[in-house]
Amino acid sequence: MTGVAWVALAAAVGVGIDFDHFLVAWYKTGETRTIRYCLRNPRAVFLDQDSIFAEDDLGKFDRLLSHLLIGGPLVAALWLLDPAVALLVAATLYVHVVADLVADIRELNAADG
Repeated sequence: MTGVAWVALAAAVGVGIDFDHFLVAWYKTGETRTIRYCLRNPRAVFLDQDSIFAEDDLGKFDRLLSHLLIGGPLVAALWLLDPAVALLVAATLYVHVVADLVADIRELNAADG
């Protein structure tokens, strides 16, 4: 695999893991409102992400748990196929989850005053 392909894979995994947010919101609310909203307003995905989910659609712990529940089996399956790819995906997901946690901690600290 070329260097560009490695970077493209890491970017696809790093961004793609967030599609689980829509599944979690659908599971929690029983509605596909967030999916329909993004299909009608694709610019919101890039320019106004705060408008996508209502506060009750997606909890911080729900989001992180779904990342881990998807990431663990994904990395294990990839390990059987290509350990190098599995390591790249694992590192990418690790950085993604840590970045989510840092953002959540900052948000909680700001709310505390």
